[in-house]
Amino acid sequence: QVQLVESGGGLAQAGGSLRLSCAASGIIFSISAMGWYRQGPGKQRELVAVITRGGSTIYVDSVKGRFTISRDNTKNTVYLQMNSLKPEDTAVYYCAAGLKVSTMSHWGQGTQVTVSS
Repeated sequence: QVQLVESGGGLAQAGGSLRLSCAASGIIFSISAMGWYRQGPGKQRELVAVITRGGSTIYVDSVKGRFTISRDNTKNTVYLQMNSLKPEDTAVYYCAAGLKVSTMSHWGQGTQVTVSS
């Protein structure tokens, strides 16, 4: 089993910044890809950013240039630095992990990010 614990969500003004963290524990050798997904009000869950153990990254177009995903393999932790936040970034952000990007089988409980205009 893999446990993912998120932190860092909260309230920010448009143009502001927040940093999310997600620490993995348990059977972590099964994890190669880690990432962040989000689900806004009335929307489907979408991929925000993912990163492989080797450091390759994928971002959804709407966050490119504003969000940066990184990971510390020694701490089994993934981060999402969110800058230039927009009200449309408001969502519950979920940490995810898995053997590869296409098979994210472990999920965190979610952390709320609210951006006010």
